Amino acid sequence: MPEVIELTCPGCGARVSMDQKECEYCHSPVVVSSMSDIFSMSAANLKKYSESYQNDLAANPDNAELNNSLAMCYLKMGFYDKAFEKFDKAIEQDFNNPETYLFAAVCVLAGRKPFTTPRPDIDKIERYINAALMMGESGIIRFFQAYIKQDYFKRKFLKTSPTWEECLAQAKNNGLSSTDVSQLFSILKQDVPAALA
Repeated sequence: MPEVIELTCPGCGARVSMDQKECEYCHSPVVVSSMSDIFSMSAANLKKYSESYQNDLAANPDNAELNNSLAMCYLKMGFYDKAFEKFDKAIEQDFNNPETYLFAAVCVLAGRKPFTTPRPDIDKIERYINAALMMGESGIIRFFQAYIKQDYFKRKFLKTSPTWEECLAQAKNNGLSSTDVSQLFSILKQDVPAALA
């Protein structure tokens, strides 16, 4: 039987259970499980959420969901190193969440364009993308892979397989949405390249 973990709602401070999707009082997400949950949050709310997760992690430091939620807050705020550390901790505890690998790879870019990123970092990003794709196809993960391959490999005239065009086609076949793309490039702090638009 899974352990019931009580938390403080990051939105209003009420006592909630971790298995609740949203707080019954303020209807805010209890545990951030996707970028959509926090995409439109103000900086003040992001700070409030991150402080709440830090406090809850003091009692539950190895909880994958809490580490992942705090990492997403850090990522949205642009604290790539802190976010990467928490995503990495979440992967150690639960290696079956493909989005965690995606966002860890985003952290490695740290707001840079792939073209200007050192090759060892690109290799690390590819390892995270491949790990995520081993769990199943995803439109946004394939799109991110297409972005890396187009902006790094194509622009540097390096051969790669699959090609960025193949990755883009797979992304479109796997339910890629324009919302996912705009949210991804918002956290990447880059414009969507014309070739991928």
